[in-house]
Amino acid sequence: MTLLDPATSSSASSSANSPADSLAATVVADDRAHVFHSWSAQDKISPLPVAGGEGSRFWDYEGKKYLDFSSQLVNLNLGYQHPALVAAIQEQAARLCMVQPAFANDVRGEAARLIAERSPGDLNHVFFTNGGAEANENAIRMARLHTGRHKVLSTYRSYHGATAGAIALTGDPRRWPSEPSIPGSVHFWGPYAYRSAFHSTSEAEEGARALQHLADTIMVEGPATIAAIILETVVGTNGILVPPPGYLAGVRELCDRHGIVLIADEVMAGFGRCGEWFAIDHWGVVPDLITFAKGVNSGYVPLGGVVISEPIFDTFRERAYPGGLTYSGHPLACAAAVASIKVMSDGVLDHVRTMGADVIGPRLAELAAKHPSVGEVRGLGMFWAIELVRDRTTREPLVPFNAAGPDAEPMARFTAACKERGLWPFVHFNRTHVAPPCTTTREELLVGLAILDEALDVADEYYVG
Repeated sequence: MTLLDPATSSSASSSANSPADSLAATVVADDRAHVFHSWSAQDKISPLPVAGGEGSRFWDYEGKKYLDFSSQLVNLNLGYQHPALVAAIQEQAARLCMVQPAFANDVRGEAARLIAERSPGDLNHVFFTNGGAEANENAIRMARLHTGRHKVLSTYRSYHGATAGAIALTGDPRRWPSEPSIPGSVHFWGPYAYRSAFHSTSEAEEGARALQHLADTIMVEGPATIAAIILETVVGTNGILVPPPGYLAGVRELCDRHGIVLIADEVMAGFGRCGEWFAIDHWGVVPDLITFAKGVNSGYVPLGGVVISEPIFDTFRERAYPGGLTYSGHPLACAAAVASIKVMSDGVLDHVRTMGADVIGPRLAELAAKHPSVGEVRGLGMFWAIELVRDRTTREPLVPFNAAGPDAEPMARFTAACKERGLWPFVHFNRTHVAPPCTTTREELLVGLAILDEALDVADEYYVG
């Protein structure tokens, strides 16, 4: 199937029987007849047929372009069709498409070395998976085998994947249909100053009270039963929740005190998204395990993994690790990762930090001052959230928790307003997130933020405060 260039498909689509119309119709027909979509009631969705993409934009078969403020699923960190990544995949495909995990392979080894070199502390070893959920599955398995304990603690505002163990750790409503789930999964409240579970009045107070809550949870669950605490370093889909200063260091201290493994889930926040190789580097904390995926190679070929510290690696020097995947360290995926890390090493992290501090943060603050429906903006790098409310005083969300149907209308209308203007947003509950590719230019960011400004007029219509 040939993808149409937007410059030609736009004009071609003016005819009812144009090649673009015919191709789009075929794509839609095949999709509707045979593709089973995730997280969806199949008869209630209408997936957009995507013809191609380049840089920070993608387009449909009619040639309409969208500036992507979602990076697809917050994984397209280097944007669409980055030439270095495409060339690396093509070169590797011509040389060796596949070799199973028991063999040594040049790009697999190089990818592991590059990842280890960019990991904090003594995290020197990499177990490759196909994605983030599998990374978290294997991380908790490693922690349980290393400690001989079975419980794993995670926050309510979290998402760790859709496989059996990962969905059990997930705190949001996507967990509910899969329950009862694997035993040993315990949830607790993490810090979220804007909607504090601890009635805090400041970031400092929120961090301290959240740590005390975690300490109390550990006490009543029994420290000797807890294998690991897993945290999204910066909570992703559930709100772009940046931890207060000192919180992660406090979690690290609690883990050290009780012999608990600290797992940093960097699947969404890692590889440049927050302006560092791993978001946890912002706070100078060294976890025992890091899980990654998504941005490691912009998802061009599925890849994830676990970065492993020396003590946990030592557990498996003479003892076989009971886990593996046919495609662990797939050469095409690793070749894309090597290329991605090299590209990102050439100024991308600096760009992300600068754009977050000089463009996104200040412009979002202006939107918050202008639009009454904006309750709070927060984030860092190219990872931000705009929290929408009906009343700033009560902080009533623009839509109820886990809203669907008519209850979700305000966010549905806001989303439609963005798409009509050529912006593809990342919307969850009562929030829209700003998570464009890390290579998005200042000019593109300003265009997208201007569209958000217009679309927020729709949210303002529902404001009652």
